[in-house]
Amino acid sequence: MTAPLRRRVDIWLWHARFTKSRALATKLVSEGGVRLMRNGASRQLERASTEVQPGDTLMFPLRGTLRAVKVEAIGARRGPPAEALGLYRELDAGGFA
Repeated sequence: MTAPLRRRVDIWLWHARFTKSRALATKLVSEGGVRLMRNGASRQLERASTEVQPGDTLMFPLRGTLRAVKVEAIGARRGPPAEALGLYRELDAGGFA
């Protein structure tokens, strides 16, 4: 099975193991906690159905810290932690507004 080119942001956050469940990822997005940066434009996400793709940057609060990650891959499943690490690259959150 090949990975899709895009994925709903709630599913991606869950696959990348930032949340323990898809419901928690949906809640994070719906509460306005996730920002998407694509092609130099930044916007606050309101819908968990917004799709992300490789090259996008996401910024969100997680366990008391602000995380910024670049989407490197989409992934076809929620695999083990080592597999999840291949889906993103950590960025410095201080450079985002």
